[in-house]
Amino acid sequence: MGGFFGAVGKKDVTSDVFFGTDYHSHLGTRSGGMAAYDSVIGLQRNIHNIENSPFRTKFEHIFDEMRGTAAIGGINDTDPQPLLIRSNLGTYAICIVGVINNAEALIAQYLSFSGGHFGAMTGGRVNTTELVAALINQKSSFVEGISFAQKVIEGTASILILTGYGSIIAARDRLGRLPVAIGKSEDGYCVSFEAFAYKKLGYADERELGPGEIVELTADKLKQLKAPGKEMRVCSFLWTYYGYPTSSYEGVNVETMRYRNGEILSENDCDSEFINDIDYVAGVPDSGTPHAIGYANHSHHPFARPFIKYTPTWPRSFMSAKQADRSRVAKMKQIPVHELIEGKNLLFVDDSIVRGTQLRETVEFLYENGAASVHIRSACPPIMYGCKYLNFSRATSDMELITRATIVELEGEEGLEHIDEYCDRSSERGKSLRDAICKKLHLASLEFQTIEGVYEAIGLEPCKLCTYCWNGKE
Repeated sequence: MGGFFGAVGKKDVTSDVFFGTDYHSHLGTRSGGMAAYDSVIGLQRNIHNIENSPFRTKFEHIFDEMRGTAAIGGINDTDPQPLLIRSNLGTYAICIVGVINNAEALIAQYLSFSGGHFGAMTGGRVNTTELVAALINQKSSFVEGISFAQKVIEGTASILILTGYGSIIAARDRLGRLPVAIGKSEDGYCVSFEAFAYKKLGYADERELGPGEIVELTADKLKQLKAPGKEMRVCSFLWTYYGYPTSSYEGVNVETMRYRNGEILSENDCDSEFINDIDYVAGVPDSGTPHAIGYANHSHHPFARPFIKYTPTWPRSFMSAKQADRSRVAKMKQIPVHELIEGKNLLFVDDSIVRGTQLRETVEFLYENGAASVHIRSACPPIMYGCKYLNFSRATSDMELITRATIVELEGEEGLEHIDEYCDRSSERGKSLRDAICKKLHLASLEFQTIEGVYEAIGLEPCKLCTYCWNGKE
């Protein structure tokens, strides 16, 4: 994943872009960068690796290194950006958020019909942001180029361009899977993945871009370059997992959605035999916590935090590419509160269950510290398909997903033809899946949110939500 922030004004905006970009640190841990435009200096760019330190520590001297009345910044888990590009469209800086699944095919096509070239990264890989720029440069204007790029890309790409004449062009991805919000102040405009980022900087909501919409921002004007499309598929995981609690997408706040989601999970459990024996309801920190609060409030079971994550020095557990390293860091961060664990029947709500590796270790940790039983509720339905639009699960194969792997263990490849039944808690296949995962993870019970429950918690029309990872529907 990743996030971006840009601003254009009547005075220097590098401070706004520094803080606005830093507010996207929850969306990426690999690299961060900023680019700025000044009428005297021109375009400037600075990129740093942030795998072992926060964005702000690598860019704290940026005010001495660049200035400008327009600037953009990005944080991501993929390739270094923004990039500076010199082309037939002029010189510009560009950053993107999304994933390109057909990159190799596009590279081959570009090289064959243009005779062009790319700068190769380690292993010969091409920076995906450079690929998007190359596609844009095939056309005679930014609008035509962005539209072309988004048409041929299989995946998702929201694009932010800082032009060589000091304006910002922002484009939301073709189906609006990711948000792009516009803010306004007395001095100019800004554009952001997360709207709360600019509200802390003195900007007020102007509006959200629609799917595929393209706009150009100057200090004095917001100009629509391309009208939005009618079809939308905004990512449901923005609410269940990725989104920051203070964020709102399409008018729906993340934190309040998670409370509603937890309440619906509790309603689904109202007839469960074990429910009266639960001592505490807890969330797998951090994103599982608000779902658990909703569950506890509805079920009238006390909410507690049986273990706390120690975060002052440990980096985010999913930062490393190696599962063993991620698991080690996750384990080191878990500090138990023995009085809330020993001899207690605990129900934990997790935001999702992907591979199940870290969850199994968390459950083992709870039993090692004396838990009598551990029940798990997933705030989303069973994940049956690896995300091909945002790559949130980081799975190299669908068979890394604990649900799919378990189905094949139960029934062989033929079982994958009955995924709908395995998702259904009331069917025999659904019950066998949950029982098998309980045995794998040493759980007293396991249940998932239904896809209808997610629809209800978010409150948008189902046709506007992307649920591919749960039901495989485009």
